Amino acid sequence: MSLDRRHFLTAAGASAATLLTGCASGAGTGGKAAALPFFIGQPAQTLLAKGKAPRVVVCGGGWGGLTTAKYLRQLAPSAEVVLLERNPVFFSCPISNKWLVDMVDTSFITHDYLRVSERHGYRFIQTEVLEVDRSAKRVVTTLGSLDYDYLVLAPGIRYNYEAWFGNDRRIADATRARFPAAYITNNEHFALKQALHNFKGGDWVMTLPPPPQRCPPSPYERACMVAWYFKHNKIKGKVTILDHKDGVRPIGPGFRAAFNELYKDYITYVPNAHVQSIDPFKKEIKTDAGDMNFDHAVLMAPHQAGDLAWKADTIGRTGEGKPSGWADVDPLMLHLKGDPNVYVIGDAVGFVSPQFAFYPKSAHVANKHGHIVAGYIAERIAGRSPKTNLPDNLCYMMVNGDPREAISVQFDYKVNDKGVIEQTQIDINQRSGDLVKENFRWAGLKFEDMFG
Repeated sequence: MSLDRRHFLTAAGASAATLLTGCASGAGTGGKAAALPFFIGQPAQTLLAKGKAPRVVVCGGGWGGLTTAKYLRQLAPSAEVVLLERNPVFFSCPISNKWLVDMVDTSFITHDYLRVSERHGYRFIQTEVLEVDRSAKRVVTTLGSLDYDYLVLAPGIRYNYEAWFGNDRRIADATRARFPAAYITNNEHFALKQALHNFKGGDWVMTLPPPPQRCPPSPYERACMVAWYFKHNKIKGKVTILDHKDGVRPIGPGFRAAFNELYKDYITYVPNAHVQSIDPFKKEIKTDAGDMNFDHAVLMAPHQAGDLAWKADTIGRTGEGKPSGWADVDPLMLHLKGDPNVYVIGDAVGFVSPQFAFYPKSAHVANKHGHIVAGYIAERIAGRSPKTNLPDNLCYMMVNGDPREAISVQFDYKVNDKGVIEQTQIDINQRSGDLVKENFRWAGLKFEDMFG
């Protein structure tokens, strides 16, 4: 699927005409509100009546939520499975860095939710979740409310702009609109791609969020892809990476080699660059490592569990009693501590091990969590106690476009004799074309797993 300017303008004109027609037709109501059509819905009404079958409501249609919905229908065919997602179309953040520089087409990383749900027999409803009443076991959406027996929350992340701007919504909105991070599936990816393709040269700055963050190696991959785009198209641009960490990781040697060997004239890496302040209007950044101006920027604020995790009161507490920013789950069973009927999967999951703290906040882990939780709930519906299962993780990062080369990292997990989850990390720092082939094969298999 490609964006055609003529078709876009035609569609925009039609939408505007529809809006104007709607405004005109309502002008003669004399101030009396018309009854809403049935499918518009209201939060106070019942969206779906509860039947006798056990109902599992999945909130969030990313890699974890989609996997949960599909495999619950297979493993627990007697259950009613409902997927709630505010976006009409699935857009994959994995592979999107290649998409930014036109190495893959939009159609490869997008899928239609409704068709997939019909194929696999679960119910898809496009709506936004407003509230989760865990005491009543009810989810309230913009279209109405529905009760659940089991709830799976897959909220992804949110940008913690409060860490930068406090309660100043104006400057936060300006930052999001002008210099989007494009780490949450929405129009930000398209805005970033347009900004890159319109860039004529100058200073391109990327702020990297402090850990834990969504897919830690992907910002470095994005920097490499942007630098490759500049180099390939002979654009006189410079990418400056402002990293909160004291060094590149994971896969540090592989990325540093790419920076130094492929992009020494295009990438400047700055460690310990803790953000002090950002002015999106003056295009200024102040950090512990120095201050700078920019022509364009990818401003990635610190990450937290997505909005829904906060609305559902899943967030844990630090030793000082402050919100941890992440869902407080049982490390092995992935349900909330104190609420075994509510599961949280994917990026929103909080602390799981004293050895490595957090699972990588990656699509691969979210997909694995979806399989695991679908199995857990199916076992419970069948009246059995589920056995512990753990994810793994695999990430590929393209670092060169000509020739196409990538590096990768793998994580394996096991529970030791003390009941603690242990992590083993395997980096492949030597860039190669074979890893690019593996990357696209991995993506194809995962898309087939969720949609096929």
